[in-house]
Amino acid sequence: MTHARQQHTIQVVAHRGASEDAPEHTLAAYMKAIEDGADALECDVRLTADGHLVCVHDRRVNRTSNGRGAVSTLELADLAALDFGAWKGREDSDESPDWRDPRYTSVLTLERLLELVADAGRPIELAIETKHPTRWAGRVEERLIELLDRFGLTAQRPGTTPSVRIMSFSARSLYRVAAAAPAVPTVYLMQFLSPRVRDGRLPAGSWIAGPSIRIVRNHPSWVDRLHRAGNQVHVWTVDAPDDVDLCAGLGVEAIITNRPRQVLHQLGRA
Repeated sequence: MTHARQQHTIQVVAHRGASEDAPEHTLAAYMKAIEDGADALECDVRLTADGHLVCVHDRRVNRTSNGRGAVSTLELADLAALDFGAWKGREDSDESPDWRDPRYTSVLTLERLLELVADAGRPIELAIETKHPTRWAGRVEERLIELLDRFGLTAQRPGTTPSVRIMSFSARSLYRVAAAAPAVPTVYLMQFLSPRVRDGRLPAGSWIAGPSIRIVRNHPSWVDRLHRAGNQVHVWTVDAPDDVDLCAGLGVEAIITNRPRQVLHQLGRA
């Protein structure tokens, strides 16, 4: 069982929305995550050919839509004509009308997601991952900061918790964010434990580690090293109950999961 003290302090972050129950990165998935009680929403962003930030994980749209091509070569209108929900088949699809409504399964812009969070009726944080490499390089961060600034999310008010953070596997991307918007926290994502971070120190400008659950399973003592170095730990993608217990026992600050409702229930927060 998870430790009582930690059950109510770990932030539960919906990975691409409630993506076990609804098609990832769709409005349907994020509405479901909010309904399930997620503390925060995670999304990936890519820049379209005409300069819009959209929530799509892969470089190409082939896997998650009925179209083909790279996001960076398509305009928003091209993406808006695609169905980003039909690929996730379910036997009870007749009972899931939201999945057949293009308002909920068309391409999701980051702007629309920010509007959803702003209108949620309760505080919800947003963890935004920049995808690299990309043909647009620094324009992604530039456009992202512009959009966050429009929503008033780049300046932290004294005594408040930042409501948005930027994540990336690219230290250069996080450096750009830190330089342009120093009040916005950055998360250094890691798929493998490299020698340069084994002592618990992160690249300049980042104070949140984002290790994979595989790293945490293989090197649980590293979490304590990160904490002793003054860093937070946000682990992805944590779906199995044993992994939730492991993260809770290690005192991580955030669990990123495809199953926010189940994780909240396991942590005693249903």
